[in-house]
Amino acid sequence: MSDVKYGLAGVMTDDTAVSKVVPETNSLTYRGYAVQDLATQCRFEEVAYLIWNGELPNRAQLHAFEKEERSLRGLSDDLIAVMKRFPKEAHPMATLRTAVSFLGLEDKDVGDHATDKLYERSMRLFAKIPQIVATDYRLRNGLEPIAPDNSLRFSENFFHMCFGKVPAPEVIKCFDISMTLYAEHSFNASTFTARVIASSLSGIYSAVTGAIGSLKGPLHGGANEAVMHMLQEVGTAKNAKAWMLDALATKKKIMGFGHRVYRSGDSRVPTMTEAYKKMVDILDSDEAREYWEMSRILDETMVAEKGIYPNLDFPAGPSYYLMGFEIPMFTPIFVMSRITGWTAHIREQLEDNKLIRPLSNYIGEAQRPVVPMAERA
Repeated sequence: MSDVKYGLAGVMTDDTAVSKVVPETNSLTYRGYAVQDLATQCRFEEVAYLIWNGELPNRAQLHAFEKEERSLRGLSDDLIAVMKRFPKEAHPMATLRTAVSFLGLEDKDVGDHATDKLYERSMRLFAKIPQIVATDYRLRNGLEPIAPDNSLRFSENFFHMCFGKVPAPEVIKCFDISMTLYAEHSFNASTFTARVIASSLSGIYSAVTGAIGSLKGPLHGGANEAVMHMLQEVGTAKNAKAWMLDALATKKKIMGFGHRVYRSGDSRVPTMTEAYKKMVDILDSDEAREYWEMSRILDETMVAEKGIYPNLDFPAGPSYYLMGFEIPMFTPIFVMSRITGWTAHIREQLEDNKLIRPLSNYIGEAQRPVVPMAERA
């Protein structure tokens, strides 16, 4: 009888001080703070500082942090030229993966693994990834890239680089909330991928590139895109309950529900759902209200029939859509947030590094001799 834990379910592989789901409160915490409190009371830059430094910043620390981030914005002419040659039909996560790898090529001290260098590179990725995502969006739509505006905050600047304008503060706050909620989640698939690669001393760019590859999958980060495609397939609120019942009866894969860690509901969902409803109210359109009603009915039906609750991707996908983002951009936006958690874990891994190399349970043929070619049937 094998004691293999398939998918590493329930296996603890290392220590971390970055985040934890507290069972008693069913709350995801970053450095001890409940994520729902951080999302509503702090800007994303404050949360990024917390994840990297262990404490929330005071005014002076936040000002210095924002000043450094803004100073590192901007992509090289070489990278933009390469991005212009990317196939327009390529998924934005594939182009982002390649662009981040290119950033590694441009780092002249990439072989230096000193702790201070890791922090500098983390900040560099944090500052540049939003412009990569925005530039790719504009290029694939036949538009010229828009340079960053260093007078704007992180989320404001992203909208500026995508659309050439900054929306109302209420929209920015909804976006900021999503950034905080997506920033970190312990040893999820992409974070564990990053730590495995980092453990071989391959470097931060290799680790982040690998993490992007992991996040791209529909069972991980790509689920927020799949949720929006699902809503479009459902079509109208009046179809929602019948669609869900049929999907359950035919064992169709339903995206945006369930989670490996949470059993009584994802603690991030209520806060993101409030942001989703806020976007519906801001737009005040028939389309927005239809998506909201569809989501509500799908949620209620799944919980009533199976007792399975939605995860963060379920309200995040349509929220991004209502903000004006194309569906293939949803997971790259996730990367803009999760780069904070990934790099925190990469630095944590390298503080007391042990090469991650698990064992396997062999179920193949027993050792046997090679049969000469002339004797093989």
